[in-house]
Amino acid sequence: MRHLASLAILTLALLGSGCASMRVPLPLPAVLSDTSFAPAPAPVGPDQLFALSPAMRAYLDSPEFRSVLRRLGPERGLVEALYTKGELKLEYDASVTRNAAETFDARMGNCLSLVVMTAAFAKHLGLEVQYQDVMIDETWTRSASLYFASTHVNLSMGKRRTAQARTIGGEERMLTIDFLPPEDSARYNTHVIEERMIEAMFMNNRAAEALAENRLDEAYWWARAAVLHLPTYSTPYNTLGVIYQRHGDQLLAERAFKATLTLEPESTIAMHNLVPVLSKLGKKEESAALAARLATLEPTPPYHYFHKAIKALEELRYADARDLLNKEVRRAPFNHEFHFWLAIAHWRLGEAGPARDELALALDNSTTHAATERYSAKLAFLRSQTGKRQRAY
Repeated sequence: MRHLASLAILTLALLGSGCASMRVPLPLPAVLSDTSFAPAPAPVGPDQLFALSPAMRAYLDSPEFRSVLRRLGPERGLVEALYTKGELKLEYDASVTRNAAETFDARMGNCLSLVVMTAAFAKHLGLEVQYQDVMIDETWTRSASLYFASTHVNLSMGKRRTAQARTIGGEERMLTIDFLPPEDSARYNTHVIEERMIEAMFMNNRAAEALAENRLDEAYWWARAAVLHLPTYSTPYNTLGVIYQRHGDQLLAERAFKATLTLEPESTIAMHNLVPVLSKLGKKEESAALAARLATLEPTPPYHYFHKAIKALEELRYADARDLLNKEVRRAPFNHEFHFWLAIAHWRLGEAGPARDELALALDNSTTHAATERYSAKLAFLRSQTGKRQRAY
């Protein structure tokens, strides 16, 4: 399963999740500090998020596209042209959140990027677009010492309803497009979110991705833009907190994480991030109390068994590593990294068949081209070693 809508960060670091539930602005601490960062290297904001590029307009005007629309209608025709027939050869890639034009040009994107591109086309065709937050568990990935939680969004589109239809409750059928497999997407509940939320998610993701590459100035301006765009959305405050923490501004980090908790009081991500900040600020009792509460809410945080497994591998305790990684796989079956390291544990134990199976699962669930290429090469090697025992991996 591959999905990525809104990123949240845990420091080590934890970057938080998806959607704000609060609609009424609350009194929040001052969390912005423009003078602490260099000016943004390029414009930030949602202005170009849904803009059609000349290449996109040319595709819409092509005889092939027009023929599909005449045959199937605008909704199903758009799905057929973009995804079903595979003419664009769109691929999933979680490494970058792109706007509509960038996604079309690259022919790849995460689920948020693909939703944005599809919405841009649909709106150009005069269709009404509705965005949904899909109620699935957060998916965790990591990059160095940053840990990312992602949520999932999809969209529905249909003929634009008239004012009369809205007034009398008339319904127009909407076609839902989801980038989960149909058998998966059908069993999850959803709730409608505004386009403003999609825009804020995009800006927060850009901040998180810049942060992962240690581009702190750029990360700050994207997170700032997300906060100002939708002040009741909790995730960008957490992202700001991680940026400040990395920048050495612990007091500002405390304010940002506490703002997250004001909007989302049960956010274990913000709690994880706030505990060490409070300790560094000398607030030992407050830090300890929050840590105790966090331990009650989340006794086994993301990657808990994974880190124990890596230590076991380093100590040549391969059976222990295998058992610990199996625990992570059971609770996060779509995390490619867990399958990869479980393959290593099996291989070290001489279990070539399970090692190949786990590496194949790592490949199936990889979310970036780099990971796909790595796992493909490893899997080819393992398959070439059928009947052999290799100590090096």
